[in-house]
Amino acid sequence: MTKADGIAALPPDAVLFGVSPAMQEVRQRALKFCRTNVAVLLLGEGGTGKEVLARWLHAHSNYSGGEFVKVNCAAIPSHLLESELFGHEKGAFTGAHIAKPGRVERAHLGTLFLDEIGDLDSALQSKLLHFLQDGFFSRLGDQTERVVDARVICATSRQLEDEIAAGRFRADLFYRINVLKIVMPKLSERRMDIPRLAEYFRNVHSQQFEKESEPFPPELLSYLQNLTWKGNLRELSNCIARYIVVGPEMVQREPTRVRSAPLINRDGSQDAVPLRKIAKEAVREMERNAIIDALQANHWNRRKAAEELKISYRALIYKIRDAGLIVKRPGGQARTGSTPAPA
Repeated sequence: MTKADGIAALPPDAVLFGVSPAMQEVRQRALKFCRTNVAVLLLGEGGTGKEVLARWLHAHSNYSGGEFVKVNCAAIPSHLLESELFGHEKGAFTGAHIAKPGRVERAHLGTLFLDEIGDLDSALQSKLLHFLQDGFFSRLGDQTERVVDARVICATSRQLEDEIAAGRFRADLFYRINVLKIVMPKLSERRMDIPRLAEYFRNVHSQQFEKESEPFPPELLSYLQNLTWKGNLRELSNCIARYIVVGPEMVQREPTRVRSAPLINRDGSQDAVPLRKIAKEAVREMERNAIIDALQANHWNRRKAAEELKISYRALIYKIRDAGLIVKRPGGQARTGSTPAPA
């Protein structure tokens, strides 16, 4: 929920934390941590909102009057990252024509957010550790020590314990940044928050693209709640952005698609399919794909597929017929669901 994700501002607490038990636990921990000047480590998959929470912690901290400075440790090449972090003096390296303060100095009396710290180059980990221990550091090409008072928040999608075991991450740095920890849940673990999040993204993207849009009908919100969302909040935001820009037919994800076709009126003219009908088609398509996945996973054994889907065998046969699916026979032949086939 940052500008990089197409979102203009920090969302209200009701949207950020939602109502799901997983996010209520995050909220309780965030409220305890926000006023403390100790390192916070945010863990979770990409797109779960770690940067959003970091900005919330900054906005509710004693350092909110200063700047929120983000450093993406994975996006900046390792040979440039030291200069970006700590700055450099004139002549420190080829091309250093003037002295330049780093992002650490910019974060003085503010918050330094080290995103994807698990990707930090091993050569920089010791220098960062030294800074985190006492606030002192030196610019490249300078022997003078400088001091910065900043709130430090780190985030990563990696399992740092595994990185330590593999020798890629310093254990002492891990213990330094892991004073307080918050784990951000996946979107699939907070499905009851999706309707509120979807409406928030709809309003934000409607303003961003200057296009009006109607609130989502319950059927479409229910459909969104039942998707996997491997990209988490970022994927949901992008999906709603496509909906605003292109229309309902673009609320689609592979392999599940929301399809639309024109309605033919009596006078031969065409109207767009109502959103309610599109949502129903989306749910039907999603159900069809779930049946296909279950049949394939169980080598086209319909009884086992029914057990996996937690529906009766009779209900599965009905759904297969209704969807017009082809069910493979053990010998490689195929039959439609309307004709009995070996179970």
